[in-house]
Amino acid sequence: MVLALVLLLQTGVAQPTARFDGGTFDPLVERGILEGAYPGAALVVGRRDRVLFAHGYGHLTWSTSSPRVDPESTLYDLASLTKVIATTTSLMLLVDRGTVQLDAPVAAYVPEFDGPGTAGITVRHLLAHTSGLRADLPDAELKALRDSGALMRRVLGETPRVPPGRRVIYSDLNAIVLGEVVQRASSEPLDVFAARELFAPLGLRETRFRPPIRMRARIAPTGVWRGHAVAGVVNDASAFKLGGVSGNAGLFAGALDVARFAQFMLREGALPDGRQLVRAETVREFLKRAAAPERGTGAEARALGWQAVPTGETVSSAGTLLGPRSFGHTGWTGTSLWIDPDRNLFVVLLTNRAFAPRARRSFTALKTVRGQIADAAARASDAR
Repeated sequence: MVLALVLLLQTGVAQPTARFDGGTFDPLVERGILEGAYPGAALVVGRRDRVLFAHGYGHLTWSTSSPRVDPESTLYDLASLTKVIATTTSLMLLVDRGTVQLDAPVAAYVPEFDGPGTAGITVRHLLAHTSGLRADLPDAELKALRDSGALMRRVLGETPRVPPGRRVIYSDLNAIVLGEVVQRASSEPLDVFAARELFAPLGLRETRFRPPIRMRARIAPTGVWRGHAVAGVVNDASAFKLGGVSGNAGLFAGALDVARFAQFMLREGALPDGRQLVRAETVREFLKRAAAPERGTGAEARALGWQAVPTGETVSSAGTLLGPRSFGHTGWTGTSLWIDPDRNLFVVLLTNRAFAPRARRSFTALKTVRGQIADAAARASDAR
C-alpha cells in the first residue's frame, strides 16, 4: 500500500487537481512581474460560451502609484494580434461574401502589386506568410520614407526574396499589403470596415485603432519619451507612419474583448445569439494547416493569418500540451492569444513587455510564462 502511494505521487496522479483559479495561474503571471518581464498583465481563460478565469496583475507601469491592471478596462497595444483580429478576420468576411478570392493574385485587388515576382503572389500566400517577401523594411529605409504614401508605394514595390509558396517567412509586409487588399476590396479603410462589420456585431466596445486621448489614462504604455510613459500611440514604426492603421499593427483592446473574439472563433463564426457572421466552412478553411515546417528546420507551422503548432520556438508561447489543431498569435509589445478547439479552450494574456522591461531577456521570460499558462490551462481543462 505504501509503495503504491509513493508511485502515485511520483507519477503525479495523486497531485491536487488543476483548477481554473488563482491558485493555478497567479504564481505564473506574478513570476513574470517579479522577474521584471512586464509591470502588469491581464489574463482571461475560457470556453466558447463562458469565461472560466479573468484577473488583472500589477500596474500599468513599474510605479505602484499607477493604475492597477483590470481585464475589462485596461487597454493594450495588441501589436501583431492586429493581424489576426482585424486583418485576417476582415479578409475572412470578404472571402465569405465572395468579394475576395483566396487564390486570386493580389494584383487583382491592388493593381500596383505587379512588379517582378509579385504578380504570382496570391491572397493565400500573404495570409500563410509564404509570399517570399522579407520580414520588414530596415529601420534606416523606413525612416527615410517621407509619409504613408511613400511607405505604401515602397511596400507594394517589393520583390520576393524567394519564389512564392516556397517557404514561410513571417513578414509584416504581408499584413500591410493585406490591409490594403481590405481597403481596395471593401472601398473602406481597414479600421472603418473592421469596426462596423466585425467589432460592432461581436460587442467589442473597447477595441479600436487610434484610441482617443480620453482613453489614454487606462492604456498600458509601451514606451518612454523624455522620461514620460507613452500610451495610446502604436508601438510599431510602419503602422505609425501609416497613421496608426495598418494590417500588421495598430489595434488596441482589453483582455475581455480579446476573449470575446476568441469565443467567436471557437463558435466557428457564430455570434453569441447563434447567428453566423461568417460561415463555419469559411472559418475552417482559414484554420486549416496552410504551411507545414520542413522536418528538422525548426520553422513554424501556419494557418491562414494564424500561427499553428509547432511554433518553431525553442520555448513555445503555446506551451507543450495544446492540441494539434490549436492556433494563435503573439505581439511584440507582449500580447498573446491561443485557442485549442479540441479542448474548447482559449487563453488570452496581455502584457506591456515593451515598456521599460527590467529583465535582461524579457521576451524569453515572457515566452516561458505564456507556455506555462497554456499548459496549466490545458491541465485544468483535462481535469474536468
